[in-house]
Amino acid sequence: MELSPILQLFKQEGPDALEMLSEREKLTVKFLWDAWARPTQKMPEGDWRIALWCCGRGFGKTRTGSEAVRWMAESGKAGHITISSSTSADIRDICLEGESGLLNISPPWFFPVYEPSKRRLTWPNGARAVLVSADEPERFRGLQSDFAWCDELGAWRYPEAWDQLMFGLRLGSNPRCIVTTTPRPSTIIKNLIAREDDDVVIIRGTSFDNQDNLPPAFFNSILERYEGTRLYRQEVNAEILEDVPGAIVEQEMIEKARTHQDDLPQMTRTIVAVDPAVTSGDKSDETGIIVAGLGEDGDVYILEDRSCRESPEGWARIAVGCYERHEADKILGEVNNGGDLVRATLRSVSKEIPFKAIRASRGKHLRFEPVGSLFEQGRVHMVGTFSQLEDQVIMFTPGGYEGGDSPDRADAMVYAVTELLLDPHPAAVVWSV
Repeated sequence: MELSPILQLFKQEGPDALEMLSEREKLTVKFLWDAWARPTQKMPEGDWRIALWCCGRGFGKTRTGSEAVRWMAESGKAGHITISSSTSADIRDICLEGESGLLNISPPWFFPVYEPSKRRLTWPNGARAVLVSADEPERFRGLQSDFAWCDELGAWRYPEAWDQLMFGLRLGSNPRCIVTTTPRPSTIIKNLIAREDDDVVIIRGTSFDNQDNLPPAFFNSILERYEGTRLYRQEVNAEILEDVPGAIVEQEMIEKARTHQDDLPQMTRTIVAVDPAVTSGDKSDETGIIVAGLGEDGDVYILEDRSCRESPEGWARIAVGCYERHEADKILGEVNNGGDLVRATLRSVSKEIPFKAIRASRGKHLRFEPVGSLFEQGRVHMVGTFSQLEDQVIMFTPGGYEGGDSPDRADAMVYAVTELLLDPHPAAVVWSV
């Protein structure tokens, strides 16, 4: 049976059509994306350079991107492909080896050879894909392609990675790029949306578009924990949110002060700040772990966000790793809930770590206000993009925190910035251990 009759059969009978197929035909249709994809998951028609899937969690963005790359390679429409995501681990774990990744959606008769050491995929017809982490923007220099897949562009730390990729998208007669991302109000995403009537086509969708293929427990937990919050609107409804009314820090302040690793001054002091979660597990709050440095110019630079949901030993190892990697002066820890356990947990990993404990005595938004003033003055710089941290930062108002989650990343950042620039430490009782 040819592919077109199979498609026609599916249009008439739906998934029940499987019962009418031979085993060989069932194997064929398993990899026939046109038979399973929703219309919004297919490559758009028309004249465009960039197709932006700006959709909620669970929409099926990864499958959409994987199938687009597979089709471009299999059809011979692209032979020099670039695949990129926020980190190398994301490329491997999501774009390639994930349930909807390329290695799981490719048919046996057109299966790519994966060479991790070369960061490369090669298909039977000679088409190749180069795997480049957006955390390494310099690797895009000199790289040329006729097709690119950029996953979770809204969370890319270095905007110049996108710029370099675009410079290299110049092979063939119609080089194109697809972007699959959960929206956030980053400069890149806003610029792409502004080009919608020019060379960008935008496909929008929510988590509920794919409800039939997601477990009910996913929606039950999301609705219970996040419904009605800004995070729900962004992650589920895929809304690009404007600044919170009355926010102490606006996104524009962060953008103006943003800098790159190559432009950093010498650090005179470096702090690793930890805001530990009371519990651990998938449903627990995060443990905020932020690395910040005081530059010779007197400004503070946010160097790394390693916040996580880990066991006490797990987050302690991450914090100590940050301390060693950045040759920090000390680890700063909030001990309101953990007391001596925070110190003991860190010391169980390394007994030589200088540690300073903080017991917060005022509300989160009150602790945030003096740090917010430093953002307003342009004295706090994000080194790259820290999307989850920034989402928390812009949700503080003089009346409280407007986010639905606990601002553990922002809390840790506040402790670090306060330690480096604001002395004596406001809103807290501090002591060294």
